[in-house]
Order: sequence, then C-alpha cells, then structure tokens
Amino acid sequence: MSLASALIIHHGFDMTSSSSPNQISHSGLSTPVLLLMSVACGLCAGGNYFNQPLLHSIATSFQVSEATAAFTVTVAQVAYAFGLLLLVPLGDKLERRSLVVLLMLLAATGQFISGFTNDIGLLFAGIVMAGLFSVAAQILVPMAATLSDPARSGRAVGIVMSGLLIGILMARSVAGLLSGLGGWHTVYRVAGVTMLVVALALWFVLPSSRNPVRASYFQILASMATLIRDMPRLRSRSIIGALAFASVSALFSTMALLLSGPAHGLDDAQIGLVGLIGVAGALMANVAGRLSDRGWDRQTSMVCAILLLLSWGGLYLGGTSLLWFVAGMLLIDLALQGLHISNQQIVYQLMPEARSRINAVYMTTYFIGAALGSAAGSLAWNIGGWGAICVTGAILAMLTGFMLWHDGRLQHRASGSP
Repeated sequence: MSLASALIIHHGFDMTSSSSPNQISHSGLSTPVLLLMSVACGLCAGGNYFNQPLLHSIATSFQVSEATAAFTVTVAQVAYAFGLLLLVPLGDKLERRSLVVLLMLLAATGQFISGFTNDIGLLFAGIVMAGLFSVAAQILVPMAATLSDPARSGRAVGIVMSGLLIGILMARSVAGLLSGLGGWHTVYRVAGVTMLVVALALWFVLPSSRNPVRASYFQILASMATLIRDMPRLRSRSIIGALAFASVSALFSTMALLLSGPAHGLDDAQIGLVGLIGVAGALMANVAGRLSDRGWDRQTSMVCAILLLLSWGGLYLGGTSLLWFVAGMLLIDLALQGLHISNQQIVYQLMPEARSRINAVYMTTYFIGAALGSAAGSLAWNIGGWGAICVTGAILAMLTGFMLWHDGRLQHRASGSP
C-alpha cells in the first residue's frame, strides 16, 4: 500500500471498497449522454473566452479604458484557477450529478449578471462568478471516465474533452457574431439560457455518483498534497502537460502580432478564422482517447511530442508564409490535444477513487504552464520578434520530450522492468 493510500484511509475515506457506488453496473454511458456532457463542457469552458473579442465594445459601452476592459480577461482566468483548486476536489466528496448541476446554475447566473448589467463593477462580478463556477467542466471530464465502461473510458474522456476544446475555440467567433447581431450583451444572455437548459437535461440523464465515505473539505484538500508527494507519475505527467501548454501558449499570446503585421496584414476577423484551425486539434482528443483504450498511451505521447517540436519548424517558416503558418498551427494543436488526453487517461488510472483531486492537481499545473508560456512568449517577442518566439516554443517542446523520457523511466520502474 502506498503512503498516499495509507494517509487517505487514516483520514477516514478509504474509497476502495467494492461496494462503492462508483462501480456502475451498466456497460457505460451512452453516446448521446456523453455528447450532452461534451456540450456542457464546451459551454462552461467557452464562457470564459466570450469577452476577448468584445473588449473594445465593452470599453465603449461603459466609457472605460480598453486596459480596464482587458482586465476582465485576467479576472476570468484567476477566477477559473481558484475554482480548479477549491471546487473541483469536491467531486471526490459530494454527489457529482448534483454538484455539476449546481455549479452550472451558478455559472449561468454569472452569465446573466454580465448580460444584463449597465455597471462595470457588476460586469466584473458576473465574470468572476461565471469563471469560478465554470469548473463544472473539470468535474464532468473525470466523471465521464468514472461512469464509463473501463475498457472505453479513454473514448469517453476524448468525446467530453472534444466538446470542451471546441467550446473554447468557438467561443470567440460566436461572441463576435452575436455581438454583431444584438450587441455585446447578447452572447452572455444566450449562454445563460443555454446553460440552464443543458444543466436541467444533465440532471435527468446522468446517474447518481459519489464516493461512499464522508470526508471533510479540508481533509480532501490536504490529501491533494499527499497525492502530489507520493505519485511520481502524477507529477511527471502534470509537468509534461504544463510544458506542452506553455509551448502552445507562447504561440497563442503572440500570433496576432505576427498575423496583423506587415508580413501578413490580416484583420481581427481573419485572424479569428485562422484560429479556428484548432478545431481539428480538438478532434484529436477523441482519437487519442481511443488509442489510450488500446493501451497506446505512451506511443501516442511520443508521436505528439515529436509533432510539437516539428510544428515550430512550420511556424518559423510561417513568419513569411501563411500556408506554412496554418500547417504549423494544425500540427501544434494536434500535438497538444493528443498529449493532454494521454496525460489525463494515465493520471486518472493512478487512483480512480481520487479522480477529481487528481484532475485538480493536473489542470492547475496545466494552466500554470499556460501562464508561464504566455509570459515567455511576450518576453521573447520583445527581445527578438518571431524568430525568438519559435526558439522559445521549440525549447519548451524539447523539455516536454525530456519529461516524457523521464516519465517512461518511472513507468518501467513501477512495473519492475529493468
């Protein structure tokens, strides 16, 4: 028994009993239910990106500076980070269906506040509320693995994650379209109504699911530190995800500067259309999930790490060629999503009864990587322009490969291989 397991039992919530309600008697969630969960994830995650193309309209509406309006982006990200740390672990304590529905209702309330306010302070409050409670998506993802047939859990995670990723990618385009039709408030109102409908549907179609033994909230949080300390592969796979996302974030934080510059001369709408190439990357999530079900997690990770590095060659050539830029962006999206799904599938199997806490650790590390990658990208742009960006991204991709090699050593050690 690992020290992590011993401490969890000591704290009064041994969740390994065969009588656990997590052991679903049916063959798994149906595809329509998984698709509904996928839609819910897309709505929750995408809601944090609605404001990004609307900053000028928001600033004009409230007669504030664009810098003040832009601060709503930071506020949304910070609120989401707090939700990952403080709310997602509750998936290992509370009944999950009720928790997801409650969080979605609260997130919808935040969207309505944003959609009907005429005060900039209330807009910030609405964005904070929506961001904090939108982490319902990060409870649904491990829940899909828990409720599915173990032999098809990778497929289930892939379907749900595809919806989450497509929601993020489409959010900016949908927000811009609805703003053009009815003003910037419109997307928040439509999102609020849609989230209410989807939350109600989830209440009726999801089975009840919870861990059998009660534990205090603080015991749940304390056990996360134990999981980090005593699970080397949770650490390694979280760092792999963080480094890969950092590499991609160096691109996302600066690509508009390149594409709007003299080499390409694209406007905001055209840059948004280029960004939609990432939808293809979202489809990789489902493919990676199916490969994971066949036991090809490591092979998938290795191929995706190679693609991550190669993508920066295409992106470097994309400094003067839009075709090469699109090719590089397609590769980098495929690589990131393949690594992300493989990582999640591996860490979820480390301790299935602690999936929500494991997901909280993994996703928090993942978004720390994104923040550091964005900062590194901005610094590299100021130092050496697009060439420096590509060098930074490639170095982060190589570090991803190194950590993947290290994770392979941990895997061999755990299996007793020489």
